[in-house]
Amino acid sequence: MKKTLVPEAREAMDKFKMEAASDVGVNLKQGYNGDLTAKQAGSIGGQMVKMINPIRTMSFERKCRIVKGHKTTVKYAFSLTF
Repeated sequence: MKKTLVPEAREAMDKFKMEAASDVGVNLKQGYNGDLTAKQAGSIGGQMVKMINPIRTMSFERKCRIVKGHKTTVKYAFSLTF
């Protein structure tokens, strides 16, 4: 049996899950959703993770190391974790 550490958070998490399901086009109903496929359920969880921890990108221009006088654009994609 799952024990909720913060009981007040249950309603907020349910709302968040419904929003994520709506974003990926899955018809989620209150209560048991045993009729969902693993792919549908996984897409909801994946969407929730994307919303919580989005990938950040950063681009900057620097001098090219190969051709003197040229510049190149470097793009980094990263995820913040705590």
